[in-house]
Formats: sequence, structure tokens, C-alpha cells
Amino acid sequence: MRTLFKSTLFLLFMLPMSFFAQNTVSGTVTESATGLPVPGVNVIVQGTTNGTISNFDGEYSIENVSDGDILSFSFLGFATQEITYSGQSTLDIQLEEDSAALDEVVVIGYGSVSKKDATGAVDQVSTEDFNQGPVQTAGQLITGKVAGVSVTSGGGAPGEGQTINIRGQGSLSLTSSPLIVVDGIPLSNDAVGGSRNALDFINPSDIESMTILKDASSTAIYGSRAANGVIMITTKKGKGNEFKFNLSTSTTVYTPTDYVDVLNGDQFRTLINEIGDDAAIERLGNTNTDWQDEIYTTSFGSEHNLSTTGRVGDFMPVRASLGYTDQDGVLRGDNFTRTTASINLRPSFLDSHLTVELNGRGMYTENTFANRDAIGSSVDFDPTQSVFDENSPFGGYFTWLNSENVQNSLAPTNPVALLAFKDDTSEVRRFIGNAKVDYDFHFLPELTATVNVGLDKSNANGRVVTSDQMPSSAQDWNGSYNSYSNENTNKLFDAYLTYDNDFDVHSVNAVAGYSYQSFENDNYSYDSELEEDGLDFEFIDKAKSVLLSYFGRFNYNFDNRYLFTATMRADSSSKLNPDDRWGYFPSFALAWNLNNENFLESSAVVDQLKLRVGYGEIGNVNGLGDYNFLTKYAGSIGGASYQLGNQFYQTYRPEPLNKDLRWEVGKTYNLGLDYGLFSNRISGSVNVYLKETEDLISFVTVDPFTNFANAIDDNIGDMENRGIEFEINVVPVRKENFNWSIGYNISYNENEITNLPDEVQVGGINGGTGNTIQLHKEGFAPFSYWVFKQVYDENGRPVEGAYVDRNGDNEINDDDKYLYKDPYADISMGLNTNLNYKSWDLAIVTRANLGNYAYNNMASSKSFETRATANAILRNLQSDYYNSGFVTTTETNLSSDYYVQDASFFKLDNITLGYTLPEIFKESTLRIYGSALNVLTVTDYEGLDPEISGGIDNNFYPRPRTFAIGANLNF
Repeated sequence: MRTLFKSTLFLLFMLPMSFFAQNTVSGTVTESATGLPVPGVNVIVQGTTNGTISNFDGEYSIENVSDGDILSFSFLGFATQEITYSGQSTLDIQLEEDSAALDEVVVIGYGSVSKKDATGAVDQVSTEDFNQGPVQTAGQLITGKVAGVSVTSGGGAPGEGQTINIRGQGSLSLTSSPLIVVDGIPLSNDAVGGSRNALDFINPSDIESMTILKDASSTAIYGSRAANGVIMITTKKGKGNEFKFNLSTSTTVYTPTDYVDVLNGDQFRTLINEIGDDAAIERLGNTNTDWQDEIYTTSFGSEHNLSTTGRVGDFMPVRASLGYTDQDGVLRGDNFTRTTASINLRPSFLDSHLTVELNGRGMYTENTFANRDAIGSSVDFDPTQSVFDENSPFGGYFTWLNSENVQNSLAPTNPVALLAFKDDTSEVRRFIGNAKVDYDFHFLPELTATVNVGLDKSNANGRVVTSDQMPSSAQDWNGSYNSYSNENTNKLFDAYLTYDNDFDVHSVNAVAGYSYQSFENDNYSYDSELEEDGLDFEFIDKAKSVLLSYFGRFNYNFDNRYLFTATMRADSSSKLNPDDRWGYFPSFALAWNLNNENFLESSAVVDQLKLRVGYGEIGNVNGLGDYNFLTKYAGSIGGASYQLGNQFYQTYRPEPLNKDLRWEVGKTYNLGLDYGLFSNRISGSVNVYLKETEDLISFVTVDPFTNFANAIDDNIGDMENRGIEFEINVVPVRKENFNWSIGYNISYNENEITNLPDEVQVGGINGGTGNTIQLHKEGFAPFSYWVFKQVYDENGRPVEGAYVDRNGDNEINDDDKYLYKDPYADISMGLNTNLNYKSWDLAIVTRANLGNYAYNNMASSKSFETRATANAILRNLQSDYYNSGFVTTTETNLSSDYYVQDASFFKLDNITLGYTLPEIFKESTLRIYGSALNVLTVTDYEGLDPEISGGIDNNFYPRPRTFAIGANLNF
């Protein structure tokens, strides 16, 4: 009995212990596709802190696991697996590749498509891939990120805009910029006066993704506006159930990187003593002034953003944001201040059959524009003179005076006075918003009706006040006042139907719709000096253009293997005459997902392999003036009146017209391959393209007495762009605590005018009057440099006035000029890398251009000897004088190929290092970072900066080197 009692007690004691038994589980984690071990997999008992990490061989072991516990196996790039434990001692896991990358949704015109089903040349850059650091404009986010996309800032001014080109130069005289679409609203290319940048209305921190549509098969749905590609900007939307907040702040320091190379005070003094007469030597001052140092300075900026996202009730996601930017320029007095606000509401009704999306975005900027004339004047001004002269009648600033005690009319103006006595300010307001309604029919949910109504309205007010203390050659100078106001209104109405359905292995998506968009401009300006002179002092200009369109697209997918896309757009533009107003722009594309074929479906290497081919036609009238097919009359300018008796009357003259203007039409062929290998640790694309543009519009001369001017816009030629693009993204290391990714892209583009009956001179330069340096000519790239071939002596020094007589007629004239190089890079590259180690992150962005040339106009117009002492004043020289030794300037000197210089470059654009602090308080993270921008430039170009939009280097606003520290708090 005693033994039975003891046994019973023992069993009762052990029974609960069996219920709470703690076991050890071990196993191996492998890739399902390859069977290879996966190191660094996070293995954790869900809901606890009990976890471990698989070793190099994919092996793991975890203790204290109870029946019913859920084991979670997760690793970057693979779908998370959750297994309920039921007493196993060994548990081997095969992780499946995360298909999210291939299922990524790419925004296209009037809809979206999964990345694996896209048939065109489409690239998408999302938040996690954007360039980091202090970014003021949208274009900076993707600089160097996408093959075939060139983003070049206009200079280093705060808020400066960018020139964006996709696959080279698209036109000779019309715009070559892509169409920008923000949340479904196509923007106008026009910015109101007083605005630094047409894209500065959008806060970069509000952007979720930027999708670049490159070939005509993907852009044709936007018709005539998409001749140069499309950039779709999608802003961040409300998500999640609980409201979350993000607060970011940064402080930035901007420093000038370099100055134009000129003679210093001692060098200039030595030169004048050598070449000057007594009068010139007498004019020398006794100081050493670095005029560029006087106008440039270290400047500061700050940026602050607050956003929130969440859901109201259970039906309406919301996102709202506020942003403030304040940036000074390195040119003294320059300032850009921007305040932005945005809201996004996406309520749904009728069991989600009816979805409404409301977007509102407002911007207010205040600009103080420093006087950029000071840039050129600082290069010109005598370095032996001091900034101030107590005897000067112009505010005490040194000035070259003539005998009448006013400024010598041929003298440069004191650059510091130019900054001090000119006040140029503006205020710009812009609102862009839209209401988009989607209704999925109850009786046919595969059919969706969409209406999108948008408004983009901006206005600016500005004034330029020049003090009476500003040095002037006018004896009655009393200052001036100019003002202006501009208002642009862009209205949009889209209505379309979308049918989307699957039939076994067949999938169909069809879109058909209508679009109306109007663009109105209302401009006014006032000039006080014209009013004082009794002339017309007010200018009023109003214009309106309308684009009416019908469009359709049909997508067919067979078994996720064979894809077909066809689009058609019909556009009618009020810019063209009624007979040529309508343009019809079709496109076709085929794609083959080879990875879904039987012979690759079970491949352990290939995850994606898609072959694409496409063709499309796109029209272009972007940048063309309004009503050029009508006879318009312009009033005579002030002072040009007709006298009848004792009265003077203003006259009106007809402006030139062309009733036969028609669409530029670009035909694009594209062959592409998208690939993903080794669980997409290697991925990218290859594209080969040819774009043939017909009926190019250019400003050309016409025969005398055939029009009301000697030049008009006309369809006169053809042009080709052909090239190849290659992109590769590699993940060399992918571990739980360490990840390393590399992105590289390279593109080659060749641009050639294939038909042009008449040569067109373009590219105005400083030096002389009316001189140009570029030429459009059949068989050559547009904007090629038209120059004389310089002769050099035995020491490699250019011989002044000596050029190759190319036609052998013993005369040097324009017949001896030749076309030599162009401003556009043959090869463009981008290389970026991202490293994440535990809480640290490092991002580096670099770029390179090869084969682009620049005309050094600073050297050609400012480095000849007689300039130093001409006109009873002293002017400094650009230091190339020591290389060339040129004494005088002539049209032939200015047109020497000696000044066309290789501007290839390598740039280290951006380095950002950050550290993330988790859980500084409940459900929060804090990331602090430091950034450096424009870190390094390697080039053989002798000018200030090799990256010059348009290729003519003259009075360039230098890009500063930038250092920033910032913090980003999520809570």
C-alpha cells in the first residue's frame, strides 16, 4: 500500500511536467530552388525573444521549444515560413524565393502592371533606392540610377532645376524633356516667371516612386506629350490601421569647390608692366583682390518635414505632410525658401466597389535671386583694385569712371556692387490636385469606370529693384523698377473604362478612354525706365492651348508565358492648323517569359528571363508656340512710331506664320531582355533601341518676300537616336546582419541628323556680336561644334590666326570650318552601392560620362592680351592666356577647335552614412546620418565644371560641395 501511494504521488508530480516539456529542435535551412544551404536565417519562437541564426552550412539548433509553439524562419529575399511545433527533434526547412520583386506593381499610363508582365522598356526607382542626403528637387532622386536617363542640373543655385533627357536629344528646337505625370496629372513643361524649377512644387520626401517609361510601346498611351519619354511620379499614400508619424530634419553646409582660373593681383600687375603703356600702368591699383572670393561664400540650409499616415475608421486611409526648406546659395544674397503641404485621402464605399482618391498639394516659395552678372564680372575685374573707393559716386564702390564722372560704358561693373544694389525677389504659389473615382460595376466587377479630374494652378509675383547707387554710364540714372506677374492654369479631365479578367490560362486587360487638357497662360510685366522715356511700359500676353485625345490599350497574357500589348492614341492639338491637327500614334509590343517554359521552369539558376520587342510612334509639338498657323499682329516697340503731322502713332506688323506646320513624329524600335538569376541576387535588363524622328521642327530661314520674317518654324528634316542600355543589380552578401548590394548601369547613345536641307547655326557665345559655335547639319549630331582646325607649333602651342585650309583655296573662311564633337556623352554610367551592417547603413553614388565635349567660352572670350588694357580700363584675363598667348580676339579665334575640350568626367556624387537607434521609445526608430554631395570630380576639362548643359561654358553658377547632418524619427 505504501509503495502504491509513493508511485501515485510520483506520477501526479511528473504529470504537469510532461505538459510543459521543453525540447530542442535542430535542422538545416536550404533554398527550395537550388538545395543550397542558407546561412543567417532568423529562427525564432513567435511571440518570444527565444531565437537563433543558421550557420554557414544552413544548420540551426533552438532550445526550449514546446508543443504548439510556432517557429518562424525568415531571411531577406525569401518568403517567411511558419511551422507549428509538434514534438519533432529534427526540422529541415526549404525557403521559397520571395516573389514580391517580380510581382512589384509598376505604374504606367492609365493603370498599372506587375513588373513580370511589363512588355515595354520600364524602370522604377522607389523610396529605398532614391539618392539620399539633402535633396531639393525630384530629379536629384534618380541621378545616375537609370540607364539612358541623363539628369543635369542647370548650376549650383539653390532650388536649381535639372535638364532631364531620356535616350538623347529628341528634337532640334522643341523641348527634349520627358513628360512628367504626378499622380495621374500630366504637367506642363512651362514654369511661371519667378520660379527656379518647374518641379520644385513637390517635396521629394513625399515621393514614393518614379517610373521611367523609355520606349514608344510604353509611352504611346500618352501620345504627343510623350515623345521624349515619360516619368511617372507616384506620391506616398495612406496605409496601415493606426496613425504613424515621421519627422525628419537636416542642416546643410554648402562650400564653393573651385573658381574660374584667372590671374591674381601680382600676376596681373606683372603683365601690365610688360605689355601696357604708361597710362595703363598708371591705372594699376595697389591691392590684391580675389573678386570671386568676394562674391562667393560658405552658405547654410535646413529642411524639416513632418508626415502622418493611417486610417480614419475602417474605410479611409489618410496621409498628410508638411515641409519647409530654407537654402542660401554660395553666391552671396541667393536664397530659396519653400513651404509645402499635401494630403491624400482614399475612402472606399459600397463594399469597396467605389473608391475615391483625393490628392491635394500646395507650395509657396520665396526667392531672392542674386545678380548672376556678378559671376562674369568677377572674372573680368581688375584684381589690383580694392572693392571700395571713398571717392566713388556709386555708393563708395570702385568704378571705372569716364571724364563725365559716370561709369565707362565699356567697363565691367564692380561685382560686389552688382550684388549689393540689385534686389530681385519673387513669390510663387502652386496648387496641384486631383479627384479620381473608380467604380467596379456590381453586375460585372471585372469592368471599372474611372474619372480623373485635375487642376494645376500656379501664379507668381516678382520685382527687380535696381538702386540709383548702381554704377551706370547714364548721366540721368536714378534707378529702375521692374515687376511682373504670371499665372498658369492646367485643367485635366480623363474618363476611361478598364476591363480586367482571367480565363483559365488567358488574361485580358483592356483600357479605352477620353482625355481633355487645357493650358492657359496670363503674363504681365512693367518697366519703369520705359515709362520715364514715354514709351510703352506695360506688356500683357495671354495664351491658351488645348489637347483633345482618345486612347486605348489592350494587354493579353497567355499562361504567363506570352504577352502582347497594343495601344492607340489620337491627339488633336490647337497649336496646329485644323487640317493637320489630328495625329494618330499606335504601338505594339510582344514579350516572352522564357523562365515559365518547361525547359527553364525548374531551373536552379534562372528566376526571370523575359524577351521583349516593341514598336511605337509618338508625335511632338511640345515647346511650339501657340497659333503659329494664324496671322498675328504685334505692336511696334517703344520709340518705333509713325509720324502723321505732329502726331506719332504706334504701328502693328504681322508676325511670321506657317500654315503647314504638322507633327514631329518619332518611330521607336526596342529589343529588350530582363533577367533575374540565383534567387534574383543578380538581376537587370538589356535594351537596344532605334528612334527615327521625321518632320523635325526647326527655326529656319526662308526666301525673301515669302513671309513676314526671314525665319520661321518649319518641318524640315529627320533625325536618328540609336543605342544600347545595360543594367545589373547584384547582392554579393545577404545575411541577417549584413547586406551588400551593387547597382551598375551603362548606356551608349548615338544621335545623328539624317535629313536636313539647310544648315542651321545655333549656340550663341560671348565674344564679338552675334557669334555662334554650333551647327545642325545632315550626317552629324545636333549641336555639333562648327570650328576651324587650329594649327600648333613644334611645342604644341596654338599659333594665333593659323588654321588648316581644309579646302585648299588659300583662304581661311567659313568654308574651312568643320564639325568637331558635340556636347552629348557617347557613354554614360552610374555605379551605386548600399551596405547595411546591423544598425549601420552606407550608400555611395557615382557617375561617369565619356565622349562629351564642352566649348570653353570663358577661355575663348577672356584670355587674349589686348583685352587687358583696351578702352582706357584694365580687365583681368582668364589663365589660358599663358597657354595660348593670343594677343587679339577675332571671329576665327573664337571659332578655333582649341577651345572645344574633352569634358568626360567621373563624379563621386553622394556618400551617406547612417545609424538607426531602435525603440528609443515605444514603437519608434531614430536614424541619424551624415551626407556629402559633389564630393569629387575627375576630369581633363580645363574649365570650372565639365558637366555643362548645352555644352557652352560661360558664366556658370558653380555647383557647391555639400555636407549635411540629419535625423529621421518614426513613431
